[in-house]
Amino acid sequence: MSCLPTPSRSVRPAAVINQEIRDLLQRSDGLVLSAADEATYQGLLVEWAAATGTSTRRTAA
Repeated sequence: MSCLPTPSRSVRPAAVINQEIRDLLQRSDGLVLSAADEATYQGLLVEWAAATGTSTRRTAA
């Protein structure tokens, strides 16, 4: 029996998530995102990081 947690859903390809991020930012016309769009963007970033095996944390310079 495995001790690893089971993901609640399958991981989508990073390219698909990346396209959704691009579409979201394009719809904003380079302006500040609404609160709802910002929440969507943050969720997509987390999902993209999981799909690519990277972190969304910023590193100190």
